[in-house]
Amino acid sequence: MTDPQHNREVAVQQSGPEKGANGLRPAIFLDRDGTVTDEVGYINHISRARIYPYAPEAVRMLKSTGLPVIVVTNQSGVGRGYFTEEIVLQVHRMVEDALLTAGTSVDAFYYCPHHPSAVVERFRQECRCRKPGTAMAEEAAKRFGIDLSRSYVVGDTYRDMKMGFAIGARTVMLMTGYGRGEYEYRRQEWSRIPDLIAENLMEAAKLVLRELNVSADTGAVAQSIIL
Repeated sequence: MTDPQHNREVAVQQSGPEKGANGLRPAIFLDRDGTVTDEVGYINHISRARIYPYAPEAVRMLKSTGLPVIVVTNQSGVGRGYFTEEIVLQVHRMVEDALLTAGTSVDAFYYCPHHPSAVVERFRQECRCRKPGTAMAEEAAKRFGIDLSRSYVVGDTYRDMKMGFAIGARTVMLMTGYGRGEYEYRRQEWSRIPDLIAENLMEAAKLVLRELNVSADTGAVAQSIIL
């Protein structure tokens, strides 16, 4: 479900993803479960992981902007003892293989294995990387030269949106995964509404490309982009 009226009210026309005065460029941060892959709860075996069929094309469209596309995901199931870090990496390899088959890729995967009540002692902590914490985005910013305040955060939970708010990014909430339930039943509790609402990652990609003046059909840039 898209809320076009909401999107009309909050959308602003961007001037293109040029490097800023600080020499940094924006990026597009994606949640994993419920955004790129189907939300099935804790993925404790690779056989449970399923990428959304439209996700490779959506990622290809986002990559056509020339900006880094980076996955940031909470995986507290590692700390809770539900699955190992190897399972997380297997899922990321599955996603990357599906993207490569479609002729695209993401620039990096970041995940947080921590939880305050984790049963695995080394992961039992109040960390800054667990969303809505910002440490994963900040680490990516150092690595890729990213201006977080000009970036996008796309996800299916308000926790994702809060991370986006904290770094000053544009936020896009999806109706896949937990998104529809959170939006329909809990948004009255929110202190701030996401900038854009999209049915799924494909629609989010179209909204982002429209703001950045990039053609969704061809990936052709409608104005000069300096990277």
